Order: sequence, then structure tokens, then C-alpha cells
Amino acid sequence: MRQHTVSIDILDKSYQVACEPEQEPELQQAARDLDDQMRAIRSTGKVIGLERVAIMAALNLSHQVLLLQSGVQLDDSQEEQIKGITSRIDEALFQLRQFEIS
Repeated sequence: MRQHTVSIDILDKSYQVACEPEQEPELQQAARDLDDQMRAIRSTGKVIGLERVAIMAALNLSHQVLLLQSGVQLDDSQEEQIKGITSRIDEALFQLRQFEIS
């Protein structure tokens, strides 16, 4: 198996990642998905700091993977509940950050 280096961009930063040539399209798609998640979280203004944004995005993506693996299909009300919980987590992190600044 031969690996080569692929450049991916996440939040306007470039990262070099080694992967198999045949896996490059999936890596590029994963990077776009992560970038989209992180931009959406950052745009709320409630989560400050790249590390916290990355953790929230990782949790969201991990949750999606777990749902797919379990075969669980969510209806619209369940999706809204998850968004509400995520929003409350974002708000709690924002409040924590404000407390740390004080």
C-alpha cells in the first residue's frame, strides 16, 4: 500500500494528511463535512476557541455516525430535540467561557 500526502483545508487552515490514493476522495469529503460543521458552530458565536469548536463538531459527527451504525431513523421532532440540546450545550460553553474571562 502506497500512501501520499493530501492537503485539506479546515477553517482556512491547510493540513497535510497521509492517505492511500484511492481513499483521497473520501478524505476530501470528510474534510469538507468537518469544515462545514465547524463553520456552522463558529457562526453561532456561542462557542469560542478553535479547540471547543472542533470538540463540538466531533461530537456532532460522532453522534451522526452512531445513529447510522445503529440504523436509527430520526423524525423531525427528534432532530429538533437534538438541535435544542446542542444549543443548550453551546450556551453552557459560552457561559463557561464568559466566566473564565471574568
